[in-house]
Amino acid sequence: MLTAVLFTSCKSKMATEKSSFSKGADVGWLPQMEATGYKFYDTDGSEKDCLQLLKDRGINTIRLRVWVNPNDDKASGHCSPEETVVMAVRAQKMGMRIMINFHYSDSWADPGKQNKPAAWAKHSFPELLTDVYQHTFDVLQLLKKAGVTPEWVQVGNEIPGGMLWPEGNTDNFNQLAQLLNKGYEATKAIDSKIKVIVHLDEGNKSEKFRWFFDKATENKVKYDVIGLSYYPYWIKTDYQSTILDLENNMKDMASRYNKEVMVVEVGGDYTLVQNTKEMLEATIKAVKSVPDNKGLGVIYWEPQGEKSWSGYQLNAWLPDGKPSPALDAFKE
Repeated sequence: MLTAVLFTSCKSKMATEKSSFSKGADVGWLPQMEATGYKFYDTDGSEKDCLQLLKDRGINTIRLRVWVNPNDDKASGHCSPEETVVMAVRAQKMGMRIMINFHYSDSWADPGKQNKPAAWAKHSFPELLTDVYQHTFDVLQLLKKAGVTPEWVQVGNEIPGGMLWPEGNTDNFNQLAQLLNKGYEATKAIDSKIKVIVHLDEGNKSEKFRWFFDKATENKVKYDVIGLSYYPYWIKTDYQSTILDLENNMKDMASRYNKEVMVVEVGGDYTLVQNTKEMLEATIKAVKSVPDNKGLGVIYWEPQGEKSWSGYQLNAWLPDGKPSPALDAFKE
């Protein structure tokens, strides 16, 4: 009787954790930072594991990008399937929830570039469909064998113009739909409970999202969650002038397509600590305001990627190796 009660209690606790708000960090650079000798410190000056520092600030989710055959460049390489598995296991052992982000490229894929992996470069469209399915399935199978089933899988990274150009360009939306559906099908073949995300940039731009997801509906794209990036810095505005647009767009997406929404990338200027903290607080509030608990969470992109190591302005780390107080926005 007691065993049954404990089991039910444990199951209930796990269900609550899974349904709770996701506060995340994309830390694809972390293994390279550690390998090159970068040290992370707490506010008292003690050296600590970066993931522990993030967890102490309320982070409960880790997002990891996967490249097909990456090089070993410090900042634009690594993130191979094998390295991703190691990081996912490490994060899960610390109680983190896991999101896997498939770029379907050997390096960065984003709105300005969606280059096919070199190994797929000369493949026909039917072969590309197989490539997407097999790569997605194989990586998730590697993770599963290591004891990790991610909660979310992102099929493509910031794809307002499509992916695997030119075949998967939005000019060929029917082909893009087929590619996305192969990623979806491979994910669900591993575990039907994994939520599949389709991700666009500029989450404050309703017209862009309506156009893309209307086309996705028309072409029968299968997905569970609409992922958004939100970077006021890149659109050269303060968050105060665009945060309502982000909120309204998320609410529109949730009701128009009956989907959950999630800010899967966010970031602010590391030199503007208070502004970035307030931007994060406002973003979290906006996502939580989506009706029916359809706003799933907010993920900071490479918060630990301190400027002297990465050259990246939108990290959330201080030059002395300590977390920026901006990350306190993730604390309850």
